[in-house]
Amino acid sequence: MNMKKTLLFALMLIALAACRNTKQETAEIIDLPRAETPDSIAKAMDTFFSAASADSLDVHSVMIVKDGKVIFSKWQSEGVDSVPHVLHSVSKTFTATAVGLAIADGKMKLTDKVIDFFPDKLPAEVSDNLKAMTVRDLLTMSCGHDEDPTGVCRDAEDWVAAFLAYPVKHQPGTFYCYNSLGTYMLSAIVQKVTGEKVVDYLTPRLFEPLHIDKPRWDESPQGINTGGWGLYLKTEDLAKMGQLLLQKGEWNGKQVIPADWVEEMSKKQVESVNPGTRLEQAEERGMTVETSDWMQGYGYQMWRCRPGCYRADGANGQYIIVIPDKNAVIAITSNVQDLQKELNLVWENIFPVL
Repeated sequence: MNMKKTLLFALMLIALAACRNTKQETAEIIDLPRAETPDSIAKAMDTFFSAASADSLDVHSVMIVKDGKVIFSKWQSEGVDSVPHVLHSVSKTFTATAVGLAIADGKMKLTDKVIDFFPDKLPAEVSDNLKAMTVRDLLTMSCGHDEDPTGVCRDAEDWVAAFLAYPVKHQPGTFYCYNSLGTYMLSAIVQKVTGEKVVDYLTPRLFEPLHIDKPRWDESPQGINTGGWGLYLKTEDLAKMGQLLLQKGEWNGKQVIPADWVEEMSKKQVESVNPGTRLEQAEERGMTVETSDWMQGYGYQMWRCRPGCYRADGANGQYIIVIPDKNAVIAITSNVQDLQKELNLVWENIFPVL
């Protein structure tokens, strides 16, 4: 009888320990682990926020992750830790992630021709340049358009048909032009080949592994996620995505994104310049490689940065900055107009003390 009681007690202890370990593992997965804020970071952030306020830069939140742990976080102004923030073009990085996963699933290829996905939406005359346009050209913003067609096409009845009808003046792959509707086309292609909207396709493959609640993502009138904009996530969600990219797509022992896709997304694929600015206009506007974070090269829906790192970048100052050399990630949400000034504050105040 005593042996039975002893055995039962031992089994209860084992079960209790297993339950405790499971809870600990779950906590580590759901939230990024925290660490004490170093004095150097605390001082740097005081300076950062004071300088931002002096320059009338409305920063909503900043989260810094170093060596896999959150060492600083702050929300102010319209920023709330539990409320998803509009991301604008940071959305593009998530669309590119969906493309990479669809390629890994064998649903599509970089070299696939765009017109082949939409044979029923082609213009009456299909130019040679349009015929040559590939998925990779959409990813690198070098699909051949002379100007961004987004404003014109969003007023059309069918955005895909309007994109395909827009003049392709340059040979695809030879001319960089920031193109948000090109990212919408990537979203449309992913939906076409998977049968799911990008947000639904990413839910079990990206959002659930990172314990990110299924987010809101705006749609076109045709029921396709807008791709290049319209995604809403919390600051910690951005930090998780940055940490996933820093870890070459690995999360808690699972390869969530193929490592080679993260490499391709984050490296310089083409020359680049500010949205709405042509390369030949950059010097006229006072932009140089030494002073502009929009002239460091463009990957697959991500930007290179002057200190040698890379970022997801959205209008009004939304950022996921991945800094491999420092093993760090910085997530920022804002409502600012001078994006370069905001990044300058990061390089001047935060970067040196990481």
